[in-house]
Parts: sequence; structure tokens; C-alpha cells
Amino acid sequence: MPIPSTLLGDLSPETFLNEYWQKKPLLIRGALPTFESPLEPGELAGLACEEGVESRLILEEGGEKPWELRFGPFDEEDFLSLPESKWTVLVQEVDRLIPEVADLLDAFAFVPKWRIDDVMVSYAPKDGNVGAHIDNYDVFLLQGQGTRRWEWGEEPVQNEEIVPDLDVRMLKDFEADREAVLEPGDMLYLPPRVAHHGVSLDDECMTYSIGFRAPSHEELIADFMQYAMERIDPDARYGDPDLTVPDEPGEISADALASIRGLLRSLTEDDDTIDRWFGAFVTEPKRDRFAMPLPEDVSAGEIAEAIRSGEGLRRGPATNLAFIPHDDGTASLFANGSEILLGDEIAFAAPLLTGTEFIPSRELTPHLDDDAFLSLVQHLVNDGLLELSPPVE
Repeated sequence: MPIPSTLLGDLSPETFLNEYWQKKPLLIRGALPTFESPLEPGELAGLACEEGVESRLILEEGGEKPWELRFGPFDEEDFLSLPESKWTVLVQEVDRLIPEVADLLDAFAFVPKWRIDDVMVSYAPKDGNVGAHIDNYDVFLLQGQGTRRWEWGEEPVQNEEIVPDLDVRMLKDFEADREAVLEPGDMLYLPPRVAHHGVSLDDECMTYSIGFRAPSHEELIADFMQYAMERIDPDARYGDPDLTVPDEPGEISADALASIRGLLRSLTEDDDTIDRWFGAFVTEPKRDRFAMPLPEDVSAGEIAEAIRSGEGLRRGPATNLAFIPHDDGTASLFANGSEILLGDEIAFAAPLLTGTEFIPSRELTPHLDDDAFLSLVQHLVNDGLLELSPPVE
């Protein structure tokens, strides 16, 4: 899906990034005017009943206590016993489960794909909501069907106060600066930590939340240090062969400090090491979802025949892909935390294979006579990272 001209209203992607991204909210009427929810409420409830799917139910009323939070997987009786209103079901990573939802992500190609976390879909009957809250990441809230009244602030919340003793993190004192009723195809963008509160106005309300990754500095540094430790010689130790008699036995000498500083700085002085760590980090599988290799390998010839007959390639349901181009014309392709170094003759494959959720046959066919390209695709398909797939109608 190309970026629709209506997605950001009358703003270009460049203007949106310069003036709104991580700066201030934006309400976009008719962002996707022809959007039809690929899911009905009952189908979303069905997903919430599946093993391995992250889902939640939030009951403002009708539970064992106010604002009760329940975790899936659920069963049919869980939904049949719900009250008529004031509850919400939320399902994470619906883009991993429903191809039509995954294709929605290509409309947001003005933000790097590695920044995308997932598409969470929620359903709520009339008056259903999850309380006023903040998120620590950017989010686009697309109304899929029904209507929802959103209230939101204009500035990020620096020090939030939470209502105590609830299962959910609800803001104690929420005062909205703006409000609007969103209809199907309308969308609200919120930067990190902007307070918001959405209430369903009917029994058809489904909201698609396109959330973006925002790893904490603590998470980034901890992961890099672990990565660096795995590459340190375990037998290497501190040494001081040029040690001299100290003037003060209790002093840590300048030479000792310089040695330690040099050791620690050596971990980050190589840009290439940092780049490769980051490529692996941002493509590591999330939420314990891992690609499953095919039970039987598919041959390169079978893949070429399928593509020539009209099938394309789609990311697997647990696949994260990204790439880094190098100055010498080569590229590093990262797939679920592993690096595949592509020579300059096949580096073109990196943007082709990582740029969209679905790669149509017409974009693949011109490269099928390239043995290196076909071998790469075969490797990714057999490892469960890419799947042969017909186009979504």
C-alpha cells in the first residue's frame, strides 16, 4: 500500500515529521476514507481466545472489582458472561495474524519500519474505555468502525499521578485540551506521553492502534553491554607489567585509571560494531514469537515457479527485517537478530525485501535469473522468515 495522499490530511510526510512527529498531536479527518475494518468484533474476540496471542480484557464495571484487568487466552464463556457495556478487549500484534492488517503498515512508510512495534486492535461496546492514560511511544489511532470520542492534552505529561490500587495505570487528574468524535477512517496521532482518553459511543467501535517502538536508554545500553561481553576474550585480564612503586599505597594511579578507561572506550570506538549490534537489536523477535522453519525445504526452482505464476513474498508472522547499507556497496541484512552480509552484486535485495509487508510478483520476477538472489530468497523462505503468498484481494 503506497502512502495515501489523505493519510496526513493536507500535510506532506516531510511537514508532518518536521512539525508534529514527537512534538504535538494531530487530528486527521478522513485519513483513510475508504478503510474497511478487516475484522468484525466477533473475529477479534476469536483471536483473543487463541493460544500464543497476547490479549486483555478491561472491565470498568461488572468484574470482581472496578477496572479489572484480565489476560487471555479467553474462551467463549468469558465473552458470553460480560456485561452489556463498559468493557474493552484488546489484542496485540494483529498485524502478525491478519495479512490485511499487516498491509496497513505500508501506509506509514514515512517512518522507518524498524520503529514500528505492532498494530493493536480493540473493540468496545457503548461506553467501553480503558481510562485516561499515557503511552511512552508514538501512536496513530485509526478508527476502524463505529465511533469513539477522544479527549487529549496538547503537551506531554512529565510527572503523572496514577489512581492507586487499580489493575490499570489510570491518570488521577486528567484534563483534556481537545476532544473529537472519530468516525471510520479518521485518525488521531499522539506523541509520547500525551494524555488521552477514548470512550466508545456505540456497539460497533473498533480502533486500530499503530504503535511505534521506543526502547529506553537503559534497555539499549544493557543489551549492547551484553552483546559486547559476548565478544570479549574471557581469558583476558587486567595487567600492569610497567607497574612502579606507588607514592601512596591507597591511591588508584593515573596509569590504572587510563587502562580501565581505554578498555571501556574500546567497546564503543568501533562504529561498525555498534551498527551491527543495533541492526540485530531492532530485529530481535518480540513477545517470544519466533519464526518456524518449514517442515520440508522448498527448492529454488519451486520458489521461482511460484513467483512467476503470480505469488509474491510476505513477511512471516514472527519476522523482523531491516538493513544497513555500507560504503563499499555491500549491505547487512538483519533478520530476527541475525546478520546476513550481502555482496555488492546482491545488495539491491536488501531494500527490496525489507521495504514492504508484501512484495508482489512483478517486483521479484526480474531477479529470478540471479542465482544469488534466488538462493537468498530460498534461505529466507525455508527458515520461515518469508512466505510465498498470493496478493490480498
